[in-house]
Amino acid sequence: MTQEKLYEAYYMRVFSFVMTLAGDRAQAEEITQETFFRAFSKRSDFRGESDEATWLCAIARNLFLDEKRRQGKQEVLPEELPDTGKGIEQTAADRDTSFRIHMALHALEEPYREAFELRVFGELSFREIGMIFGKTENWARVTYHRARLRLQERMDESNGV
Repeated sequence: MTQEKLYEAYYMRVFSFVMTLAGDRAQAEEITQETFFRAFSKRSDFRGESDEATWLCAIARNLFLDEKRRQGKQEVLPEELPDTGKGIEQTAADRDTSFRIHMALHALEEPYREAFELRVFGELSFREIGMIFGKTENWARVTYHRARLRLQERMDESNGV
């Protein structure tokens, strides 16, 4: 596949994946561009052991982790949620629930948090998640389900159940 066709075929998928990791459009665009630049310059390194989308997402993940280490930043939740037209009571309840979910997700240890984010927000298959981590599809499936259980336990604890 030519560079142009590779870019056209996978840009949105890689960008969406990076958005789930970064949560910042400008950073996601920058990392996505760098991902394709690296992929084009290292095309000979692609061994075909995975599909191209998985290879590109692995590059993007590594770039994101490098950037995160470089910046030394912790994840930060947005200050404001967008206006959804709901009443103030419902908005407050939704915001509280959303905040508790984010807190539980943030507290989740690796690799559980990332596997959960890749599956839920990145909409990747278990096979693709396994390839990104250099593990098996079954490993990704088990890790994701353990993450869900741990998140549910934390949510139950925060609800006083």
